[in-house]
Amino acid sequence: MLLGGVLNRNPRKARLLFALSDIILTWLAFEAAYHTRALLLDLGRLFYIDAPIKALILGFTLLVWVLLGIWYQIYDRLQAGKLPTVLAETTRQCALGALAVVVFEYALRLDLSRPFLALFAGYAWVLLCLFRLNAGNVAGYIRREFGQPHYVVIVGTGERARQLGRQLEDSAAQGVRLIGFLDEHAGDGRVELNQVYPVWPLAELSDRLRRQVIDEIVFAVDSQRLAALEDVFLLCDEEGVRTRVVLDFFPHVNSRISFETAGTTPLVTFTAAPADEIRLLVKRTIDIVIAAAALLVLFPLMVLLGLLIRATSRGPAIFRQRRCGLNGRMFTFYKFRSMCENAEELKASLAHLNQKQTAFKIPNDPRLTPLGRLLRKFSIDEWPQLWNVLKGDMSLVGPRPAVPEEVERYQRWQRRRLRMRPGLTCLWTLAGRDAVDFDTWMRLDLEYIDNWSLALDWKILLLTIPRVLSGRGAH
Repeated sequence: MLLGGVLNRNPRKARLLFALSDIILTWLAFEAAYHTRALLLDLGRLFYIDAPIKALILGFTLLVWVLLGIWYQIYDRLQAGKLPTVLAETTRQCALGALAVVVFEYALRLDLSRPFLALFAGYAWVLLCLFRLNAGNVAGYIRREFGQPHYVVIVGTGERARQLGRQLEDSAAQGVRLIGFLDEHAGDGRVELNQVYPVWPLAELSDRLRRQVIDEIVFAVDSQRLAALEDVFLLCDEEGVRTRVVLDFFPHVNSRISFETAGTTPLVTFTAAPADEIRLLVKRTIDIVIAAAALLVLFPLMVLLGLLIRATSRGPAIFRQRRCGLNGRMFTFYKFRSMCENAEELKASLAHLNQKQTAFKIPNDPRLTPLGRLLRKFSIDEWPQLWNVLKGDMSLVGPRPAVPEEVERYQRWQRRRLRMRPGLTCLWTLAGRDAVDFDTWMRLDLEYIDNWSLALDWKILLLTIPRVLSGRGAH
């Protein structure tokens, strides 16, 4: 594992290292704050915590710190060791962790010293920042002093290979040693970077492996040449040398890449939508719990609204429509009827009033009933979709479900929004609801998909509440 280096050989170990460091350093910060408050600060009040209570608070604190790191995916982003990332993530983790401790001690009526809590949060922030900013140097020092250098050879001499070579040179502090290049037509060539490296013929690789220590070979050649290098891969496999391939098959693909197997068949997987099964399961659990609770609370009001809709206009209280769900799956979409009974039949005659591309949206739609206009303004007509959420057709947060006619007119790049379960609210709601133009709406949905996290879902949900209550942006 090379923290901060170009070759991160095991990101799982990096995450484990950061989690363990959080436990140790947070513990140290807790003890330092405790002894500072008890022994050095004379505030006119004796400070002491019984051992069982202290163990309970410490255990809760360590658990919260690690859970925050996992929840916000802090350990994934800290591997780069960049100053802004480390400071921002550590500040958020320590602030939320300290707040959780305050709530915990208030709930248990422990009445902890406020200076102690402030000292603890400050010590934790300093210790974690110092470790995270220097983790790469520490790992490199350990590797240099107690381990062995990691010798790497690059196959290829083109610009991509040279760029990789420069990155490997930057990882020298972490124990990486670039020793040379391999190419089919080496001659007496050499590659000049920060240092000068020899270029050996590929035909000499077998002898080179016998005469020289080579821990890893990285192939940085055009994809068209890979098939011709099959014998070289087999040679490395037989010699037990680790090999890597710089992928340039899809230079413009933004998907996440993972490697899997189907039986004995190796697969390279490109994922253009969230695929973390654990976090998606948590998202689904949250959907079920909140949707079920909301339906129980709102049921009497929903019955009353249904009666009012039937009493004030002709037609059923619930409007049903076919919508496109996850990956294009069709489902029945429910909402309180806010328009006249024959609204769908009138749609063609009102097409000239449509102000959006692809989607059908009319400001001050004449088909709205007086009660329906009020329901639309505050999104009350969407309440029955909680049943869709409970069933699994929808989520609380996600791109809005589209009607099939709209999907047929999507441009190719817009179809990726179907790769996430549709939701009640999303980024477009915060940006202005119906006032947002169609392309911006689509791009906001894709932005949500590309940056999805459980924390983002909660942020959208909490910010949606005042937006909906204000009634702004609804047509």
